[in-house]
Amino acid sequence: MNIPSKISIAEAELQLLGQRAFEALGLPSENARDVVQVLLLADLFGLSTHGLGRIESYGERLDVAGIAKTPRITTERVGPGLVKVDGDNGIGPLVGMHGLRAAMEVARECGIGAAFVRGSNHFGPVSPYSYLAAEQGFASMIGSNATTTIAPWGGSDARLGNSPLGFGVPGADGEHFMLDMAMSVVARAKIRNALKAGQSIPDTWATDSAGRATTDPKAALDGFLLPIGGHKGYGLALLVDLFAGLLSDAAYLTHVKSWVDAPDEPQNLGHFFVLIDTRRLGSAAWLAARMADFAAILHGSAPAQEGKPVIVPGEIELRNMARQRADGIEMDNATLALLRQRAGL
Repeated sequence: MNIPSKISIAEAELQLLGQRAFEALGLPSENARDVVQVLLLADLFGLSTHGLGRIESYGERLDVAGIAKTPRITTERVGPGLVKVDGDNGIGPLVGMHGLRAAMEVARECGIGAAFVRGSNHFGPVSPYSYLAAEQGFASMIGSNATTTIAPWGGSDARLGNSPLGFGVPGADGEHFMLDMAMSVVARAKIRNALKAGQSIPDTWATDSAGRATTDPKAALDGFLLPIGGHKGYGLALLVDLFAGLLSDAAYLTHVKSWVDAPDEPQNLGHFFVLIDTRRLGSAAWLAARMADFAAILHGSAPAQEGKPVIVPGEIELRNMARQRADGIEMDNATLALLRQRAGL
């Protein structure tokens, strides 16, 4: 008898399970709620690699005090529209939510606001933050630095991270524009899948340990990811680290600790949140009409491949969310088992 690897679970049930699991790990109820909100949105969007399954890596680090269970997160207003947030080594999505709320507060007051965050950890994908900002009328630019997995352009060892960068703009009827991208051509998971399948990979995905392009997935896993757009992606990855790490007074480049190699040590990751209150630019109806026209222009392009129409960034995630809210969220049995174990069920 074949046991399905995935099961559908109602959003409310999964939210409660995640809440109990993170509280059992030592997080206060309010902090656990922030963490679950971000990770649950990731699962709703179909980003399961960055959803509640992250309780495995987050939990391991909480167990060994690599992440603080009850951090004292502080916010300092350093300019009319500028805030610094110190996460005190808190769990990433919690610190990220503090940064997002701080940026929202000053953007409401000034029209535009920025929060620079230090003392954090892996904060999940960018799109949940972009979505939450867009729901309240904010356009956003959000980024984080990360553990080193990419070599400098022309270099032969890892010196910079696969740092995510995202943008969001409120759309008509909740159809928000959300672009969420890391700086590598592909994720390491795709290379691991190719190795398991005994397949080669394109030589544009990664290099071997000497920095040479390779089609061998094993050599690629021992080497480095290649940035999108060659030297242009390298420059963009550096820019994200300058904003998220250097300007935030967090760790940057090789100063970022690897949570795999040193799970009991603070990473001191940094994030940045730049928000624009679109209501200062025009009415909600004005923006909705322009965003609807923007999407219509793109959708009006005949598809180059039959059955694959043009999409606007964010559409796939929002469709996944609508479907899974109606039919249940698809979760791996292993992830659900781990959540129940952590929750003491």
